[in-house]
Parts: sequence; C-alpha cells; structure tokens
Amino acid sequence: MIPTKHQALKINSNVQSLRLVERLIGDICEVYDVNEDVYGNMLIAVSEAVNNAIVHGNRNDPDKFVKIGFEADNTHMIFSVTDEGQGFDYNNLPDPTDSVNLDKISGRGVYLMKSLSDSLRFEDNGSKVFLGFKG
Repeated sequence: MIPTKHQALKINSNVQSLRLVERLIGDICEVYDVNEDVYGNMLIAVSEAVNNAIVHGNRNDPDKFVKIGFEADNTHMIFSVTDEGQGFDYNNLPDPTDSVNLDKISGRGVYLMKSLSDSLRFEDNGSKVFLGFKG
C-alpha cells in the first residue's frame, strides 16, 4: 500500500513554465509506475488545466502564479491547479462537439480535461480545479 503523498509546485504565469509541469508529471508517473495510457491522459489534462490557469485565469500576467498540487494514495492520484483569477462559469460552457463550435480554435480545454480524467471538480468559482486519476 502506498501511503498518501503530497507535492506542490508554484510556477509563473508563463506558458514556458509548462515544461516544469510536464517534468513533474513524468516524475510522478515514474514513481507510481503509471501505465502509458494514464500518463498520456494525465499529461494532456493537467497541462491543459495549467495552460487555462495561465492564459484565462491569470491573463498571462507574469506577476501572478499558478499552483499545482498533487496527492496520491494506493488507488487515486489527484492534481489541483489554482490560479489567481476571478474564475469562470464552468457550468455553462459551450459544447465543443456542437457543429457551430467545431471550427473554433478554443473552447475545448474543459471538455478534454473531463474526457481524459476519471474525475473533474471545480472550486472557488472555477479558479481551482481538481483532476483525479485512478492508479
């Protein structure tokens, strides 16, 4: 049985900081012996959450930060991503699979996060998101 572990990372609101997130996820997946499919889902979903926090939450403001938290036990891995923005109405997002939205360049992030994670939950008016993955 793996005991509960906690980790955290705080990055600048700069998309180049995503390299640090990718490295964190790679290290976590190595330690927890995560299979490639889950690793891929985790990498895309968490990176998307962090990118959304940087671009939409913190509006690319280099003086604001994004915090990435991680907890694990013997069955689940949970990432939290928190920005310093005002949040958003996550209950009323346009459906990216609707034909009127197919050609739009943005608007798929939350859909991807929901599709690739085993659980998705928002707090603090959407400025904090939890992504769960089964180990």
